[in-house]
Amino acid sequence: MASHDYDVVIVGAGPVGGRAGQLLAKKSLKVLILEEHAEIGRPFQCAGLVTPSAMDAVEAHHTVLEEVDGALIHGPSGTLVPVGTEGTLRTYVVCRKRFDQFVVQQAMEEGAHLWLNSTPKDAIVHQEGVEILVDRDGEASTINCKLLIGADGAHSWTRRTFKMGRPKELMIGFQTEVVGYEGRDRWLEMYSGEAIAPGFFAWVIPSGFGSHRIGLWSTAERLNGRSIESCYQDLIDHPLWKDRFENVTEVARYCGPVPSGMVKRNVKNRVMLLGDAAGMAKPTTGGGIGPGFHQIQCILEPLVEAVLQNQLGEAELKHITKKPWDAMKREQDRARALRNLLVSDCSDETLDKHFRAFAHPSTLELINEIGDIEKPVPLGMALLRQVPAFRPLALKAGVRLLLS
Repeated sequence: MASHDYDVVIVGAGPVGGRAGQLLAKKSLKVLILEEHAEIGRPFQCAGLVTPSAMDAVEAHHTVLEEVDGALIHGPSGTLVPVGTEGTLRTYVVCRKRFDQFVVQQAMEEGAHLWLNSTPKDAIVHQEGVEILVDRDGEASTINCKLLIGADGAHSWTRRTFKMGRPKELMIGFQTEVVGYEGRDRWLEMYSGEAIAPGFFAWVIPSGFGSHRIGLWSTAERLNGRSIESCYQDLIDHPLWKDRFENVTEVARYCGPVPSGMVKRNVKNRVMLLGDAAGMAKPTTGGGIGPGFHQIQCILEPLVEAVLQNQLGEAELKHITKKPWDAMKREQDRARALRNLLVSDCSDETLDKHFRAFAHPSTLELINEIGDIEKPVPLGMALLRQVPAFRPLALKAGVRLLLS
């Protein structure tokens, strides 16, 4: 193991794996990205929202299908809470296939190598590196590297192989692509209630050329034996909103997991997890691209130095990642605690009361002033402090935040 085929091998050519490959290759490291599928960007298992900061990082604006200014959020009994401002961009809707391909292309332009149809079968960590057995187009290959990065999604082979734990939550997401839905330009819609998305919400997102993405998510515990597809049908047939869906025609459907809550051990000796593999999806929205981008960016310089020096033991990797990643985990845990308090652990009756408070003009002003899709905790705390309807929850919130 004195010589290495690559400095870094990344398992998974999604946007986070591609971004990591680009950043590391740009620092003159020799990088290989392994992708199990024959095509980048498939299968598609995402609502396709990319925040402005993540978009600015990769400048993939040509992949944008729609720009979104805000969300029309419907309470269980129909109370409407419009969040956003006309003409003020909040997020982008992208073609995930083109977005993923462009991010991986950037990595390749910096010198990273890409193997498609390539699945890792085994990996052995030695004193000087990692030996990986790869099935490439049906043929076995052995490659050596200094560092193995798992950016291989919710069911990460890397995480399972090295027994690195599980995400705190694994939500189930289901989504269709439809035509025939008529919504407000540049606004997405969200629907809530036990009947359609227990503890979470459903969405309708404009995806360009007259199409929309209709989806929802929840956890197995909250579904309590129901299928996620039956919840979707309950949304379509809901007496309050069925008129909105009566003319839609489904053209595609997708289902996939949403892992949130950083795994217990995100690094081991010469092994590291990024993105969904590490449980980095936001507990409030399920978005994972922005956190995954930040996860590699915030450790880039010391990680590159460690790779160059081949000092990549578990202690060294913990030293590099502990402070920035612990901060991300704390923010994630706090956001989950507030989400559960204000939304997920509420009955429909309580949630309706919350929606009536959200809909008050002064509360809407506060939401639009402080609200940030990437940083929900400051808004949650402001609601508890400044909105009279939520003040009785302040003590309970404090306890949950202390325990999170």
